[in-house]
Amino acid sequence: MERIWRREGLMVPQKQKPRRRLWLNDGSCVRLRPERPNHVWAYDFMSAFTHDGRTVRFLNLIDEYKRECLAIHVGRRINSNQVIDVLAEAMIEHGIPEHIRSDNGPEFVARELRKWLAKTGAKTLYIEPGSPWENGYCESFNSKMRDEFLNGELFYSLKEARVLTERWRVYFNTERPHSSLDYKPPAPAAWQTEASQRHGKVESKERFPLSHSACYCDGQISTSPAALH
Repeated sequence: MERIWRREGLMVPQKQKPRRRLWLNDGSCVRLRPERPNHVWAYDFMSAFTHDGRTVRFLNLIDEYKRECLAIHVGRRINSNQVIDVLAEAMIEHGIPEHIRSDNGPEFVARELRKWLAKTGAKTLYIEPGSPWENGYCESFNSKMRDEFLNGELFYSLKEARVLTERWRVYFNTERPHSSLDYKPPAPAAWQTEASQRHGKVESKERFPLSHSACYCDGQISTSPAALH
């Protein structure tokens, strides 16, 4: 085989040393696998667009052990100070994690964020550059959010994106079955009281998923349920 490669003027590939796997079958990183709630949180960014072509960014924060989505912050631009605000609110509600896993994006490696995390006692876990699989739990969540939610929505405003995203997050945590959790939702009990009182911080009592048609009526956006075909 090497003789044929050389005859055709091709470079013979050099033998590579076997490398250890950095992740397990369930997507968790070998370097630190979550063992209990608040052991490892993870966050990452996603992007979508409103109907006018403007970018919308999503900051997703999850608990790797519970598979619970702790927060999704939606905005046109999200800087390190806003990341701190999201983390602070999540820590007040859920407690302080021992570790937070992320990539090396500028918002996550910002000096102000690292100093603030050090004061809280949470340790940072930065994955290797160009190795998104090391943040496997968050990448898996991003994929589900893209396939089950973002690909089926057309946002007409930033407010609409925030309302529908929060509705989907509540659905993901309280009703959507997870195969890794024996086909149970990650936080049904934690949301039971809040859902009955405030409907999960959303502006509608309708269950998600909801097929809606956005239209303008007297200057307002209507998201009334539409028939499924």
